[in-house]
Amino acid sequence: MTGVPRLDFITKGGLLKGASYAFLGPPGSGKTVLAHQIAFNHVKQGGRVLYVTLLTESHARMLTNLEEMAFFDSSVIPDKLHYISGYRELETEGLKGMLELVRRATRQHQATLLIIDGMDAAKEFARSDLSFKRFLQELQTFVSIIGCTTLLLSPHHEGEIHPETTAVDGIFELSLWLAGPRAVRELVALKFRGSDSLLGKHELEISNKGIIIHPRTEVQFSNPEDRGREDRIRMPFGIQRLDDALHGGVLSGSTTLLLGSPGTGKTLLGLHFLLQGAREGQPGVYFGFYETPVRLMEKAAGVGMSDLKKYVDKGLIEIQWQPPLEHTMDALAERLLERIQERKVKRPRLFVDSVAGFRSAAVYPERMPRFFSALSHQLRMLDVTTLYSDETALFSSSVETPQPEAAAYVENIIYLRYVELRSQLYRLLSIMKMRESQYDSGIREFAISDDGITVADTFSSAEAVLTGQARLRADAKDTDLHPPMGTPGSKKPKKPKRGLLRRRRS
Repeated sequence: MTGVPRLDFITKGGLLKGASYAFLGPPGSGKTVLAHQIAFNHVKQGGRVLYVTLLTESHARMLTNLEEMAFFDSSVIPDKLHYISGYRELETEGLKGMLELVRRATRQHQATLLIIDGMDAAKEFARSDLSFKRFLQELQTFVSIIGCTTLLLSPHHEGEIHPETTAVDGIFELSLWLAGPRAVRELVALKFRGSDSLLGKHELEISNKGIIIHPRTEVQFSNPEDRGREDRIRMPFGIQRLDDALHGGVLSGSTTLLLGSPGTGKTLLGLHFLLQGAREGQPGVYFGFYETPVRLMEKAAGVGMSDLKKYVDKGLIEIQWQPPLEHTMDALAERLLERIQERKVKRPRLFVDSVAGFRSAAVYPERMPRFFSALSHQLRMLDVTTLYSDETALFSSSVETPQPEAAAYVENIIYLRYVELRSQLYRLLSIMKMRESQYDSGIREFAISDDGITVADTFSSAEAVLTGQARLRADAKDTDLHPPMGTPGSKKPKKPKRGLLRRRRS
């Protein structure tokens, strides 16, 4: 076990005893940090490490750069983690002299992990690729006999061919590249003899904790369990007309997409869902990117949801705020899933506000459908009832979602939008999809006021609402119109007259 977060998950259990592995990557990709993190963790597990450098950089300077890392422990140096330089032997006696030095030092320090940093220097002293491969073969034979795992670190640039790749048992390639202004570090297991591994690229980050690897979510859950709770219940929003239209609420363990224009009330509707759950004793998680916890509670208090703070203080509702900075998409998914698993609560509610936060963290946008499909399925397996919010255009002649594939991995879609008529904006709500359940597809006007969210009966006066276009009937009068719900002069809005505005039929 390397002890590096999720590297052992990628290798399905860690590195094999007595095997040799090449770690390739350009300067700054994290090879030395990763090797030291494995080394210090190996010592904690009772092993002994020999670290051989073939570089001109001094050991003192190298260790100074690692002192701030959480895994660094100076007390194990030099007794359990010993450093030697092999550059002088390499320069004076060639590969043969360096091999003899490694053999002697490994036995002397009873090393169970050998790290050779700077294999490019050894290659320069080889007469040919064949002689270098022979050196690697002799080294590999020696370490396998004594059961010492070996890491060979080499700088690597795209297009280069390394002779050691054919001789070692495993190859890990680290990369560092720019996606626009953003620096991206990745790791890929190109080869891993003797065991299975997760193929493909996985993002990694370097912090004061060391290397943290984030396997791709769709690969982590590529073999999902086919199970789910049979005793599913309705999860209401606590908004009478909406819950009636949903026949009591969405089903537990389902995924719902709140799709709508900016400002239509997606965040408030999601908070209402969490708040209603808390009132019924069901725990909830708000996972958001753009509203700080303080502003979120102030916003809720201004529209009749002042008790949100009470449930947050009690811990029944948890607000997880991710500042919209540079995140990795898989790290966000891990943080979300791990927190839900840590709480160990029954039938939790989750509101992700919004999908755009994950989208902005995606280095490869084409991954989004597979990523959300895997994440949503895993949430279902945890019996989490999930709401995602996502935005459409403010005014559009068609319903356009940034992610058309969402309809495949969500069971329910609730659509919120504006319709403009005579210089007035009306908020409208409709249920566009609901699997495994009957529902009322009627279009409803709704309003947001100091008293909260109010949903009216079917908004029969909305014409062609899905295109955002409405027009008066020829026989209608201005006095027949009512102001939008929640605006001045609409204290008790009358039910719109049927047929006042009619839908345009194809």
